[in-house]
Formats: sequence, structure tokens, C-alpha cells
Amino acid sequence: MLTIDETITTAPADACFQAAADVERWPEILPHYRWVRFHHKDGFAKGVVEMAAWRPFGPLGYPTWWLSEMDHDAENRRVFYKHVGGVTKGMDVRWEVDELPDGKTRIRIVHEWTGPAWPLIGRPAANLVIGPQFVSHIARRTLAGVAHAAEQVALR
Repeated sequence: MLTIDETITTAPADACFQAAADVERWPEILPHYRWVRFHHKDGFAKGVVEMAAWRPFGPLGYPTWWLSEMDHDAENRRVFYKHVGGVTKGMDVRWEVDELPDGKTRIRIVHEWTGPAWPLIGRPAANLVIGPQFVSHIARRTLAGVAHAAEQVALR
């Protein structure tokens, strides 16, 4: 499974990276996040982090949850995750924050995964349901919220 979701914003790249990497603030800026908590923290945006979000289906919300090893490269404005718990165990996630020539910023999330360890249906489940219906859906909402938060910081 490979999903790539991105957004373009007028917020400065540094503000976007800060909002993307400061995951402990996500429940404040992202209403679909139920919680974010570090199990083990080795500094800013580094450690083992547990995240939970809602994936809405009409008026109902489906709870999602995962545990990741998180790291970052501030100089290149990258955030990295390796999912180590939950249905998406084994997924690699990379956030890329890039300043564009026109002064805008592109925020991109790349998810790569071979799927859950379910005999016969793991890969199809990842490609047909989990990736597009859960991962990408939540990622698009997260991107919009992070971009909005960075734009608000830039306005101050």
C-alpha cells in the first residue's frame, strides 16, 4: 500500500514543520484526534508515541489507534514514523514540508505498508480499504488542520 496525501498552504515552511512535528498539540488543533501521548520521549518529536483518531462515517465515528516510533530531521523539515502497534503495525510514514518557489509550502504525507499479517486478505485489505478509507482519509483531515494551525501562527 502506498498513499500520498498533500496540501499547499501560504504558511511558512518552518511554521508548518513545527505544527506537524508538535504532535502533543494535535488534539488541540485537530478535532478528529482523540489523544496523542508519548510512552517514551527522547526530546521534541522523538520517541514512542500513541495516537488515536476518529474516522467519521456519516454521523458515526469509528475509533482508530496506533503506536509509532517517531523521529524527525528539523533541518530538512521531515518527520518519520514506524508503526509498532495497532492494525497498521509495520507501516512507514514520512511527513515532508517543502518551501515552494512561489513562497507557498507543500506538506506531504507518504504512507508505505505491505498490509496487516492476515493470510490471503492482508494486502488487498490494505490497498482497497485501510489505505484509502482510513489512512488517507485521516491524513487529509490532519493535513488541513496542520496547515490551518500554521497559517494562524503566521498571522500572529
